Amino acid sequence: MFKLRYEAGDIISSAVHQIGILALGSHLENHGPALPIDTDAKIASYVALEASLITGAKFLGILYAATEYPFIPHGLHMNVEELVEQRLKPTLNSAKKSLNLKQIVLVNGHGGNVQIIEYLDKIEQDLELEIVFNNHLVKIEGPHASSGELSIGSILGITNTSKLEESCDLAKYPEVGMCGFKEAREKDEGIEKGAQLVEEKGTSMDPNLGRALLDEAVKDVVKDVKKFLDL
Repeated sequence: MFKLRYEAGDIISSAVHQIGILALGSHLENHGPALPIDTDAKIASYVALEASLITGAKFLGILYAATEYPFIPHGLHMNVEELVEQRLKPTLNSAKKSLNLKQIVLVNGHGGNVQIIEYLDKIEQDLELEIVFNNHLVKIEGPHASSGELSIGSILGITNTSKLEESCDLAKYPEVGMCGFKEAREKDEGIEKGAQLVEEKGTSMDPNLGRALLDEAVKDVVKDVKKFLDL
C-alpha cells in the first residue's frame, strides 16, 4: 500500500490539500469588439490557477455556467437557482468526494454571479463544506469591458489591440461600461457610476494596470486560502 506524499513540493502547508479553488466566470457574454465573449472565464481561471500554484491548493478548473441579473442583457446565462442546484452543487460535491476536500474558495470573475452568495449557507450545509466567495477581482477591475478588463486582457493575450478605438463606440457596443443599459443604470448605483466614467473618460489599455490588477486579485485569493489554514 503506497502512501501519498502530502508534504511534497512547494506548498504552504500539507493541510492545503483539503482546500479546492474553483473559478466562476461567464463563457457567453459580450465584451465589446476587443475582448472575447469568455473574457470573465479566462480571467477568473488565471487568478484561480495562480493562487493554486502559489499555495498548493487543488485547482478545480472553472464552472461551465454563470448567472446574471435580468436587467443586464449582454449574454446567455442561467437562472441563479438552476445554476446553484444543477451546476455548482454537483461540481463541488464531486470534487469533495474525489479529492477529500473540506474547504473551497470560489474565485469570481463575473458580476452576475454575486447572487450565489445568498445560497452559500445552504450549499455549505448540504455539502458539509466551508466555502469562501472571493469577489475581489470583480470589485477592482472597474466597469464592464472597459479599461480594467482591456488591460488585464493585454497581459493574458486576449485583447485585440487593433479594435481598442472601436471599443469607444458605445452606440454600437452598449455593453462597454454598460452605458447602453438604461434599466441596469437606473437600478444599480455602481453600474451608473461606472457608465458615467466610461462616457466621460472613454476606454484605454495599460499593461501596467493589468498586471497590478491580476497580482492584487491573486494575492487576495491566497489570503483566503491562508485563512482556512490559520496562517
